[in-house]
Amino acid sequence: MLDDISITRILSVFGLFILTALAEILGCYFPYLILKEGKTHWLWLPAIISLAVFVWLLTLHPAASGRIYAAYGGIYIFTALMWLRFIDQVTLTRWDIWGGTVVLLGAALIILQPQGLLK
Repeated sequence: MLDDISITRILSVFGLFILTALAEILGCYFPYLILKEGKTHWLWLPAIISLAVFVWLLTLHPAASGRIYAAYGGIYIFTALMWLRFIDQVTLTRWDIWGGTVVLLGAALIILQPQGLLK
């Protein structure tokens, strides 16, 4: 089955999941800045836009919603760990790295299965 699927298709599906995760993280990060760190209230607008983009991006995934959410969960965790490292500037622990690897592999299994998201 995987022989029939191009690397471009695989990368585009994973890329769509990463964009979806970034939209959700931004949609939650802006309110965090407002409520936790006292930043300006104008950040509500980009938060709303980010969450709307997140919902729209979820509709672009080509499979049953439950399978999309299951695979997305793994990609989201991986993306959140990259956010932790590169935006929050927190060094990842070996537990973070192992956990991120496990969930990324789990998401890949769901995405790459014959009935998965690449058909």
